[in-house]
Amino acid sequence: MDKFFKLEQNGTTVATEIIAGLTTFFTMSYIIFVNPAILSQTGIPWGAVFLATIIASAVGTLVMGLFANVPYALAPGMGLNAFFTYTVCFGLGFTWQQALAMVFICGLINIALTVTKIRKVIITAIPRGLQSAIGGGIGIFIAYIGIKSAGLLSFTSDPGTYTLLDSGTVVANSSAVPALVTLNDPTVLLALIGLALTVILLVLRVKGAILLGIISTTLIGIPMGIVDVSTIGVSSGIAKSFSELGTVFGAIFSSDGFPSLFADPSKILLVLITIFAFSMTDIFDTIGTFIGTGRKTGIFSEEDEQAMLSSSGFKSKMDKALFADSIATSIGALFGTSNTTTYVESAAGIGAGGRTGLTSVVTALLFILSIFLAPVAGIVPSAATAPALIVVGIMMLSAFVDIKWDNLEDAIPSFFAGIFMALCYSISYGIAGGFIFYCLVKLCKGQLRQVHPVVTVSTVFFILNFIVLALI
Repeated sequence: MDKFFKLEQNGTTVATEIIAGLTTFFTMSYIIFVNPAILSQTGIPWGAVFLATIIASAVGTLVMGLFANVPYALAPGMGLNAFFTYTVCFGLGFTWQQALAMVFICGLINIALTVTKIRKVIITAIPRGLQSAIGGGIGIFIAYIGIKSAGLLSFTSDPGTYTLLDSGTVVANSSAVPALVTLNDPTVLLALIGLALTVILLVLRVKGAILLGIISTTLIGIPMGIVDVSTIGVSSGIAKSFSELGTVFGAIFSSDGFPSLFADPSKILLVLITIFAFSMTDIFDTIGTFIGTGRKTGIFSEEDEQAMLSSSGFKSKMDKALFADSIATSIGALFGTSNTTTYVESAAGIGAGGRTGLTSVVTALLFILSIFLAPVAGIVPSAATAPALIVVGIMMLSAFVDIKWDNLEDAIPSFFAGIFMALCYSISYGIAGGFIFYCLVKLCKGQLRQVHPVVTVSTVFFILNFIVLALI
């Protein structure tokens, strides 16, 4: 095992990798239940999405671990599943079969971009300052996810803040002003207890501090009445789920899938635009995650990146990781779920010491076991995993040190790439903001020729993407 995963070379051990894999799984296991809740609204059977989520996550994560030997886990992406449901199906009127067909095409596009090294060139084309901003921004993003999951935020009533329009008519006033909740909710108090425990364990340098924090917080939640252990052992309708999966598997190739997707010539442009939107978000979410978590920990070194660009085939870790990520989306669509992507929550396992693919293998095996142990995985409350996300976010903020904040030429694009990432609740939107303002600064300085063509082209596509989203 040490020889296959190169544990000693990466400064890790089997025990550390197992703990890291457990940590990653418990931090992202919510997707097993959240993804079916969102996608089933389109008409896809809940049980089919439940199994498709697990299968896509397990296969993608196994390929990442065994082929790329890096500690990243994959699952259907949050945000992308919402886009699938509320924009593509509800907003644009596509059926779930057609939407899955578009996701499948998106996966094929990602594979082509990976094989032709375009995705790899994009990564190395991003300026160092922006890379640091992306890393720190992902830290804020992760911490913000943790704070929201902990239930620490409420939204105060402020009708003058935002106005909701419907065809130009004011229909309601809504607020998006965050505030600290009243600290009298048991779930919030449990999250705060878990956060304090995790911080104490980390400061005392206890091994497996993050995982111990998750487990301890879950156990404390039992007497508090937040964790319901009575659900353990309850049948989750596995047989029914497999039956439903049989009706969804390969549905993209049925008459309701690809044939109907391109049957209406008037909708072909809309189909292409939607696929483009899927691809842009998927690609830059993954790139942002790799840059933000891989550089600081040494998982992806400069030498590895140089080898990636100078060699053909899949010889570097980055080559293999990007390929593993690219095939997962098409596999997920085949089984019945939206875009499968590298999860930013992998940072929790990396924060727990994960450095090799063994971490991913452990996470993948837990996903497979969750088919039968869904009730056990399901008792871990968000209040227990939220502290893990918060402390990992804190760790990642150190990337901001490399940014020259006293220089506006660096500070402006870095702000939008980093801070904006959390405010927009999207890694790709943060990168888009950073790219756009980086090019704007260079244009004002008469240095646009210094911008890598990949960044320039990506910026144009980002702007077009925003225009398209505004129009649809």
